[in-house]
Amino acid sequence: MSKIYEFTVKDANQNDYQISDLKGKAFIVVNVASKCGLTYHYEGLEDIYKKYKDKGLEILGFPCNQFGGQEPGTNEEIQSFCSLKYDVTFPILNKIEVNGSDADPFYKYLKETAPGVMGTKNIKWNFTKFLINQDGEIVKRFGPRAEPKEMLEDIEAVLV
Repeated sequence: MSKIYEFTVKDANQNDYQISDLKGKAFIVVNVASKCGLTYHYEGLEDIYKKYKDKGLEILGFPCNQFGGQEPGTNEEIQSFCSLKYDVTFPILNKIEVNGSDADPFYKYLKETAPGVMGTKNIKWNFTKFLINQDGEIVKRFGPRAEPKEMLEDIEAVLV
């Protein structure tokens, strides 16, 4: 069994969200922010979610305020923004830190297992995306500027 399934994170209401509930599904993990120049990625991610959720794809959004203070809201404010502005239906979980000593353990694992360009472990900016296959293996890490549509070929490959 993949180590990824050992993690428990919190949802926006501070309830436990078991990553093991995603066994057998492919999923994308992305750190999000509502006041970022890349916030429009919500639209592309939602399009992907609607297109592939019935084929076994999940998306988990983790709000993070570590990059330019671009996610200052509360969990409730973030949920409202995502719903009203982008009609997001995939889970937006608890606001976390993705870098530093207070980084969420789940994100520490993601960064260690799938480093970025030139082996960089830290998340560079909002909307860094990790694609995980149905076996819990991280298939690919996409940088912040990678448009969601640029993930389609890799998503379709893991959903076969």
